[in-house]
Amino acid sequence: MAVPLLSVENLSLNYHTRQGLVQAVAGVDFEIRHREALVVLGESGCGKSSLAKTLMRTLPRNAGRPEGRVLLEGEDIMALDEERFRRQVRWLRIALVMQASMNALNPVVRVGEQVAEPLRVLRGWSRVRAQERAAEVFDLVGISTDFLTRYPFELSGGMRQRVVLAMALVTDPQLIILDEPTSALDVLTQASIMNVLKRIKREQGTSFILITHDVATSSELADRVALMYAGQIVETSSAAEFFREPAHPYARMLMDSVPRLHQEARPTHIPGQPPSLLDPPSGCRFADRCPQRFDLCERDPGAFRKGDRRRVRCWLHAGGSQLS
Repeated sequence: MAVPLLSVENLSLNYHTRQGLVQAVAGVDFEIRHREALVVLGESGCGKSSLAKTLMRTLPRNAGRPEGRVLLEGEDIMALDEERFRRQVRWLRIALVMQASMNALNPVVRVGEQVAEPLRVLRGWSRVRAQERAAEVFDLVGISTDFLTRYPFELSGGMRQRVVLAMALVTDPQLIILDEPTSALDVLTQASIMNVLKRIKREQGTSFILITHDVATSSELADRVALMYAGQIVETSSAAEFFREPAHPYARMLMDSVPRLHQEARPTHIPGQPPSLLDPPSGCRFADRCPQRFDLCERDPGAFRKGDRRRVRCWLHAGGSQLS
């Protein structure tokens, strides 16, 4: 069996705050194969962006040392020192498209220079050669090369998002992490950006991690779905399984909350609030909001295997083999 492109094993991350230790990522496991798109889905505050920052090692100062393993084609990149990670992994093999495109761009530097910069800094390319490659990726993401000499404030929100995507693509990385790439865009621009991503995946063979809380957007690109709740991944499934027949109670309630065309049943809401990550429950973290709760939910269920690559963190699926 081929080695996965990325395999995350028991990854955890805490933040030190004045209120105490925030358990932002708690024992996360998943894998991504080559040419595959994984959507990390979940509501705000569940740890999705912290997961992305941990994988890229761009954590704030109050973050603790991550625990667990991140294997990139079998190599544990968490074991690399910061200099080797910067020169061998970040932006060259794994790149990040951040949520707020305007904040990701320097307002006083032309966008073409910013897109070309990783090639000049990390690969030592000449300015002319790097600019030629920047023009290539502008064409790839659907921007006229006339915009290479523009400043960020001269571009629309959709254009800026394409520029940030071009910046991630310029070094031809194997994996791109997209953190809410369409959250601040109108519906038509969102659809246009998603079409660009699908074309890049098909033509370039790039793998993606798409972080979002938007179920509709996630279905556009996903091959697989990892559903995150209160710092944990509670279900990983193929996109077809997840959207057709979600297994975890949270997944089912989340899907029932999404409006659908040609459906008589009205969307429902999920009652209650997620637990505080300062003091999460020792058992199932969704138990207080779950209509199917029973006594065993006071204990942590771990993840149960359902089929080849499906995992569900719920005692209702205890008939499968337990993984953790």
